[in-house]
Amino acid sequence: MKFSKSSIQFRSLKPPIFKINHFSSSQTQTNQLDNVGPMASLLKTRSVVRFRGPDTIKFLQGLLTNDIRKFHEPVGDEKSSLVTPNLPASSARSLYAAMLTPQGRFLYDMFLYEPPRSDEKLDPSGSRPGTEPKQDEVELLADVDSSVLDELVDALKKYRLRSKVDIENVGESLCCWQRYGVDLHKRQPSSSSLEDPESASVGWGGAMDPTGSSSSQGNSNGWQWHKDPRLDCLGFRGIFPSNTTPPMVEANTETEEENYLLWRLEKGVAEGSIEIPKGEAIPLEYNLAGLNAISFEKGCYIGQELIARSHHRGVIRKRLLPLRFLDQSGKEVVQKVAPSSEVMGMKSGKKVGTVTTAVGSRGLGLIRLEEAFKGSGNLVVKGEEEEDVKVEVVRPEWWPREWFLEHQQAAR
Repeated sequence: MKFSKSSIQFRSLKPPIFKINHFSSSQTQTNQLDNVGPMASLLKTRSVVRFRGPDTIKFLQGLLTNDIRKFHEPVGDEKSSLVTPNLPASSARSLYAAMLTPQGRFLYDMFLYEPPRSDEKLDPSGSRPGTEPKQDEVELLADVDSSVLDELVDALKKYRLRSKVDIENVGESLCCWQRYGVDLHKRQPSSSSLEDPESASVGWGGAMDPTGSSSSQGNSNGWQWHKDPRLDCLGFRGIFPSNTTPPMVEANTETEEENYLLWRLEKGVAEGSIEIPKGEAIPLEYNLAGLNAISFEKGCYIGQELIARSHHRGVIRKRLLPLRFLDQSGKEVVQKVAPSSEVMGMKSGKKVGTVTTAVGSRGLGLIRLEEAFKGSGNLVVKGEEEEDVKVEVVRPEWWPREWFLEHQQAAR
């Protein structure tokens, strides 16, 4: 197998081991995921950082690609279609964002959550909401890649200067979970809830009451599931105390994190500083705009210039795409392709991309759009001792139509 000489670290894992009883042994990995019900995975590759202090929003606003001010903006009907007297206006509860180099290259991604306010938790008696929070009390939790946790915290503290914000690694006491599966992502999305619709009708006053939904989706501390801020098809995500199993996670639905990785790969979604190479990746090529990680309306942040210039230029020539690996007869092959393998175009005879992640017969690759959709059998990974492996590019269902047309423009 041919490998590039880049020093970028890529992710390669053994095929996932399914530990839930939703599959028959004769099914392929793809068919298994097509038919599976809700699953939940503890994300051991993620950790949690807490930001606390009056300058939290301002500090992160100048560093991250998304508009962090949304945490202070009321969302009104987007949160609840039935307003009750004890239902306060609430701000956004989760955002996906990235931190970039000054040159606009990807460094770290993070999922930001606003923890439940004290009046959205139950009091010690469990019979009524807690006390009103202090006006200047600002706290956000960040779900981050654990492989770069220490350097991320160090980088954040370097940028802090005189900002009144505490930055703390709380990964020992809190952990990250994901709920996903065909039953979740094929449901009609709830227009009145940013949280899990399964518990959207309980609590104080009916409708989406923060105190009631907190207790129904979590516990008296108010921990909740939130709709994944990237895509509906990715399900729900949340931060929970490390010593508890989140609500709605039954014993026969908990499964290994590798199954969540495979679910993401089939959607064409990379995550973390290994799958999105730190210091090298261009965010728009890794589809971060389509994953709701970038705001083009906010003010300045580190690395904004390259992002704005590429966006307004309008043509992205390479994008991250889901891949299937096949033998010459068209059957899926497992563990035949390694990350960093070069993808070659049969018609052009030139390199058209690179495999960035490989799991069994699935992967992700950064592929030139003008070559990606030229038809079956056009792309291969060359083998040195073994036969070549065919590479089939899969167009994600969630892609905007204009992205698919970009390869036509790029080919002109």
